[in-house]
Amino acid sequence: MLGLGSVLVGSLPSALMTVDAPDRYTVEAVFTRRPEEDEVRGILADGTRRFLAEAGYPAVAVTVADRRLEIANTSLEELRDGLAHVLADRIAEISEAVHSRRDAAAARFQHAAESEHDRAAAVAVLAESVRFGTGDAEDVPTSAHPGGSAADRAQMDDWADEGGHVR
Repeated sequence: MLGLGSVLVGSLPSALMTVDAPDRYTVEAVFTRRPEEDEVRGILADGTRRFLAEAGYPAVAVTVADRRLEIANTSLEELRDGLAHVLADRIAEISEAVHSRRDAAAARFQHAAESEHDRAAAVAVLAESVRFGTGDAEDVPTSAHPGGSAADRAQMDDWADEGGHVR
């Protein structure tokens, strides 16, 4: 899961903890890994702005720059006193949603691939049951007769309503 590590101290205003220190400024925090494109979109989405506003931080804005989250219009004290947890929760929620969607898509793809494999195998079995001959009983295997084996009949029945079959 995507998360936040530490604050980049070198990016903080040099006047912090002096009489000239700004009340609010941008704090850069390092992600635990490079965020994926879908995660970045989620972080920058309106939902994140609403989430921050509902949590009591309407003035805070976030942007993503490579492996950093830029948290604008805040302070170290505000982050320490709760904003850091709010941001961590939102990023975890976004990351979880992205991974859940990806897992669901992978499962759908796997199911589709397995279904296609089964279908192709059934077509091959059905195609192999076709025998061209003179019509003499000895030219046609028993399983290819209209009665055929139970497995052949079941396979053909499964595909009878698929494209190309005329009853």
